[in-house]
Amino acid sequence: MSTPPSSPPRSAPEKFHPYPCWAPRFWHGMTFLVWLRVLLANRFAVSPSRWPMAFAITLVSLFNSCLALLQRLCYGSRPDRVDIPPPLFIVGHWRSGTTFLHELLVLDDRFTFPTTYQCFAPSHFLVSDWFIPRFLKFLLPSKRPMDNVAAGWGNPQEDEFALCNLGLGSPYLIMAFPNGDHHQAEYLELQTVPAAHRSRWEQGFRWFLRRVAYRNPRPIVLKSPPHTARIGILLRLFPTARFVHIVRDPEVLFPSTLRLWKSLIAVQGLQVDRGQDRTEYVLDAFTRMYDSFFRDWPDVPPTQRYELRYEDLVQNPTAQLQALYEHLNLPDFEHVRPQLAATLVQNKEYRTNRYELPPETKALVASRWGEYARRYGYQVNDCV
Repeated sequence: MSTPPSSPPRSAPEKFHPYPCWAPRFWHGMTFLVWLRVLLANRFAVSPSRWPMAFAITLVSLFNSCLALLQRLCYGSRPDRVDIPPPLFIVGHWRSGTTFLHELLVLDDRFTFPTTYQCFAPSHFLVSDWFIPRFLKFLLPSKRPMDNVAAGWGNPQEDEFALCNLGLGSPYLIMAFPNGDHHQAEYLELQTVPAAHRSRWEQGFRWFLRRVAYRNPRPIVLKSPPHTARIGILLRLFPTARFVHIVRDPEVLFPSTLRLWKSLIAVQGLQVDRGQDRTEYVLDAFTRMYDSFFRDWPDVPPTQRYELRYEDLVQNPTAQLQALYEHLNLPDFEHVRPQLAATLVQNKEYRTNRYELPPETKALVASRWGEYARRYGYQVNDCV
């Protein structure tokens, strides 16, 4: 991900789903030392209007450190001896339907998944998930700020947030300090990260998954867009893992992703966004992600990988899920069919945002993301 230009054009503020000032941000899940390292790396450049948030995070981080110590005392090394069942990774660019697919797959009670609380408090959820989510349920809004997708402590969540809160390195730190230059962009694909740091990331990732498996020893369904750029590393860590790649029309992906970053920075930011144009950021991140993906995807054995289009999944979720189950040799699909049918009826009124791109933006997306469009049968401008 490239660093935004020093004097970027300003964009008009955009309204998002209301997010209360008192609601927890993901950084509230960091321990004190992780939080201190983030502040030091960004030279404590917190906007004055966000000082109360930073102060609250500092207090909560001390509490998190105490609970992390309590977890180590209570559980010792027992979670480290847990075997991680071969995970199922859902990969794809932001806004490509990974959340929708994740929520459909975890309807199957033969799988487990990292919850929002586990990703929020990865250092101590084994000792705290029985009481904190229960008593702080009211703090979490019912909807995500960028769309109408339901939120909750027990909902499935991106494990990338857990890695970020464990201090392992993540490009998601741009949400906290959007105006700085310490975004850890190299952690998107991990290829240029020093070997010692990459090893630490890998060990930390397995550390987290072992604790998720310790809580529920079933195959873990994981969803995180950055993993799209890490296929080679994930396959080395978990040689028998399964991978599901979901794609979507680039002319929808681009504006939706641009809006996503704006909304996350507005909600999670410890700095007031200067209004930088994130166009190049989004275009470059996509290119880097799929350069890595196209290189490593063929190395995944065919019986362990599956691809589908978001448009096909929305049109016929049941048929698409059944085909996915059969190709990846997952457990009997009939077991989950009733729950899937009930969920689809419950959410039949959900509508996605609509976008209309100007001709010059269509041409830009076509020129930068043309290979993706051609590979997956999308017509972008004159790119077929």
